[in-house]
Amino acid sequence: MKVNPYLFFNGQCEAAFKFYEQCLGGKIEAMTIHAGTPAEEQVPPEWRNKILHARLTVGQDVLMGSDAPPGRYEAPKGFSIALNFKSPAEAERVFDALKEKGTVQMPLQQTFWAARFGMVVDQFGIPWMVNCEQAAA
Repeated sequence: MKVNPYLFFNGQCEAAFKFYEQCLGGKIEAMTIHAGTPAEEQVPPEWRNKILHARLTVGQDVLMGSDAPPGRYEAPKGFSIALNFKSPAEAERVFDALKEKGTVQMPLQQTFWAARFGMVVDQFGIPWMVNCEQAAA
């Protein structure tokens, strides 16, 4: 079994996944719009170019998402996407990218368990925890 996060957006899925592809060094494997699918008739005409399904691979991990149908979007709450890095420099690079136009909830810093740990809600409203464990003693 594999567990993959599935994120919903309020019409910004395409921009978010293109940003995550660059920020996380992943690859968009799928970016399907409503137009041309059976779902096309389920959304208003102005929503047909919005994302029905997106899939991003980052190494062995997968992040999926879509634009929530009009009137059905709810802001994310009660979870975070956790990223774990081996290098403090890489954790800092990704945290800095995610915080651009976002909201830092906890600055990236050394903690008693981590060389770096921080929490941020990105510009698309997605909460992230960035962690870089301390080197073993």
